[in-house]
Amino acid sequence: MQLRYNFRVYPTPGQQVALARASGCARVVFNDGLRLRRQAHEQGLPYVSDAELSRRVITQAKQTPERAWLGEVSAVVLQQALADLNTAYRNFFTSVSGARKSRKVSPPRFRSRKDSRQAIRFTKNAKFKVLANGRLRLPKIGDLAVRWSRPLPADPSSVTIVKDAAGRYSASFVVQTEQDETLPPVDREVGIDLGLTHFAVLSDGTKITAPRFLRRAARRLKRLQQEVSRKQKGSADRRKAAAKVSRAHARVADARRDWHHKLSTAIIRDNQAVYVEDLCVTGLARTLMAKSVHDAGWACFTAMLEYKATRYGRTFARVDRFLPSTRMCSACGRTGEKLALSVRAWTCSCGAVHDRDVNAAINILAAGQADRRNDRGAHVRPGPVPAARDEAVTRPDAARTPRGVEGISAL
Repeated sequence: MQLRYNFRVYPTPGQQVALARASGCARVVFNDGLRLRRQAHEQGLPYVSDAELSRRVITQAKQTPERAWLGEVSAVVLQQALADLNTAYRNFFTSVSGARKSRKVSPPRFRSRKDSRQAIRFTKNAKFKVLANGRLRLPKIGDLAVRWSRPLPADPSSVTIVKDAAGRYSASFVVQTEQDETLPPVDREVGIDLGLTHFAVLSDGTKITAPRFLRRAARRLKRLQQEVSRKQKGSADRRKAAAKVSRAHARVADARRDWHHKLSTAIIRDNQAVYVEDLCVTGLARTLMAKSVHDAGWACFTAMLEYKATRYGRTFARVDRFLPSTRMCSACGRTGEKLALSVRAWTCSCGAVHDRDVNAAINILAAGQADRRNDRGAHVRPGPVPAARDEAVTRPDAARTPRGVEGISAL
């Protein structure tokens, strides 16, 4: 399994200049390669192959006076920039052809020198090395001081040096490990309903309040952004004020990420299987709730649950986003009318009283269990019956399936 380990690094002023130079060279090679392929496409010429692109924008470019300074940085950094370009083109082609099932991917764009984030990657070919004294040796950069929080489980296959908008440097190591980290099995499964007031509601009734890190820091961010607006554009004072805003946002992101890690680890450790709803975060981020949706960070949290489940031998699954989990009775399986967001509790015609979020979490758990068992070949759903006139789906007969897995709509 491939794992990624991030550590803070503290380059000297001279090393910061060398890292900036390497990042700039990688950006130029990326843009030169993209420009060549765009020109070939506009002129009706064949697609420039990877080998030909590397020969023209790196090997031959170094021999010209305009690009002779490319030889001042490691060649591996330049090759990895072209590898990123090739990956971007492959993602675009698979998206256009329909082989990629996710959102449509746009063609690659030129990298800007004004980007606040910089990143360069070294592979084994670059012969980077972790020294005995704990420093990271990079070719044509030097020995970087690393703040090690834990040892690496194996020799890294690559390392990426990243400078974020707040001016912090970090080293991201990719490690291939065969270590078995499977946790002891537990007899418990959970469904999770994600929300804004309560970040997560578990099927056992546990409600986790949303911390709202961005909302809590809003007053300080507003003051810092006002300071930026008062400074003259292009001045050194404006750059310093903007850096303060970036550091404040970085603290918010770090706090949210740390909280996500702790919560996802606890859920994976205590449950054998975890089921969540497949929310369309991109669509929700276009609504009036966009700021709260971004502040919650659902996509980041579910991604953590997914990779930690794989790492520790747990089961993770996403339930269809069109499942009417909120308005479906978890006791009898009937689906009621749509509920306004202000309605936090409702009563089914069978007499069951439901908390809106807990009922949704129970239905998500049942739907996840049904899909999981059905994958093994078991018959867990009765035959569909005609849906009600106001329904666009089929549902099982509620009289035959009083509760549980068989009470979930066959969507």
